[in-house]
Amino acid sequence: MVSKPDTSKPLHMVRLQPTGTEFGVYEGETVLNAGFRQGVALIHGCKEGQCSACKAVLLDGDAEMLKYSTFALPEAERDSNHVLLCRTIPFSDLEIELLMFDEELLSHSVAVSEFVGEVAIVEALTSDIRRLVVTLDRPMTFFAGQYADITLPDSATTRSYSMGNPPSDPRRLEFIIKKYQGGRFSSQLDTLAPGATVTVSGPYGTCFRREHRDEAPLLLIGGGSGLAPLLAILEDQIAEAPQRPIRLFYGARTQADLFWQKRFQQLQSELPDFRFVPALSAASEDGQWSGERGFIHEVVQRGLKAEQIGDGADAYACGPPPLIDAVMPVLQMAGVEPDRIYFDKFTPATN
Repeated sequence: MVSKPDTSKPLHMVRLQPTGTEFGVYEGETVLNAGFRQGVALIHGCKEGQCSACKAVLLDGDAEMLKYSTFALPEAERDSNHVLLCRTIPFSDLEIELLMFDEELLSHSVAVSEFVGEVAIVEALTSDIRRLVVTLDRPMTFFAGQYADITLPDSATTRSYSMGNPPSDPRRLEFIIKKYQGGRFSSQLDTLAPGATVTVSGPYGTCFRREHRDEAPLLLIGGGSGLAPLLAILEDQIAEAPQRPIRLFYGARTQADLFWQKRFQQLQSELPDFRFVPALSAASEDGQWSGERGFIHEVVQRGLKAEQIGDGADAYACGPPPLIDAVMPVLQMAGVEPDRIYFDKFTPATN
């Protein structure tokens, strides 16, 4: 969650190049959190120094770096003044060169806020997937595909989860959460009673639905709890332009890991050009499964080749890093332009 800045500490100014954006950062506050607080939409990922999405170059000024992964920022890059904005603490005014920035993202800036949430529903979708519905004390402005931080009651445990619903009801947030044995957050879901209070902070994330040509194909690719932001994007798109060609590819291990199949089948019958393509990587050989088999990137590759639907498409991929890394080259080889590929890597929590 975005910590409240200590306003008793010096306020330093940060200037971003090449956009010329300027905003204040309190000493002790990270550059990324200061941006969140003031509605400056910077490209980011894990917010914990693990993924390198917010990598930039410190051109001028004094700053220190909080603990980070050398996978995200190798020593050679650190020696050449590269920094991670989520780990950068200023001691003076800073000038920073952004290595990645998105004009459309900057135009969708929303200041991160903290909300009080009340648990409405905790529902088992599979043996290890839960649906959590939270009602907020006031509306949250967000875009379909973004995520929020949730802190459990009487706990310091905070985790990030994508909203699985579009922003049409901004006081109701739905999350699809994978349970992990011993998980500090997910293992408590089944004991989280309706009416419990949680703290919600958001919105975060750059993998939100863009308003591109409605005639261009929309490709949605995910696995596990990565279905949540794709559902939000799907429903948001349907509400605006249901005629758009849409393909939803979803990877799971076995049939027991699939859910809401009837929901997607109904959408296939209602929409003019929508297909749901589930794929199983460990399907049994008993003949009960007649659908796609293999890893999801393999299925996407076969599907896009068969339909010749990748050229000019918009693609959104959400799930664990290996899934994203495998899907990216498949999409580009199918003709999807790199600047039309949006992704959200679900990096594991570090605490």
